[in-house]
Amino acid sequence: MLVQVLTVPDCPGGPVVEERLAAVLAGRTDVTLQRRVVDTAAQAEQWGMHGSPTVLVDGHDPFAAPGAPASLSCRLYRGADGRAQGAPSARQLRRVLGGPPD
Repeated sequence: MLVQVLTVPDCPGGPVVEERLAAVLAGRTDVTLQRRVVDTAAQAEQWGMHGSPTVLVDGHDPFAAPGAPASLSCRLYRGADGRAQGAPSARQLRRVLGGPPD
């Protein structure tokens, strides 16, 4: 499985998603993690970025709404409690990446 993290420069959600992914992927040998900094709208379109941070799983954004346009904007994710946060929760990441529940 290929997991890519796409961020804009200095994205505050970038370190948060990296930390959560490290915890979720700990001990997994079936996952390759790549990071990419996106600087232009053309790059966002090319790589399928729907706001920063974007997590792609095998080239697909499992958190994007169907038909969502590419974007260099900050991205918010809704937690289980309905509050917005700057990165998907560990639970949301486990759901899309597989692994043991919380």
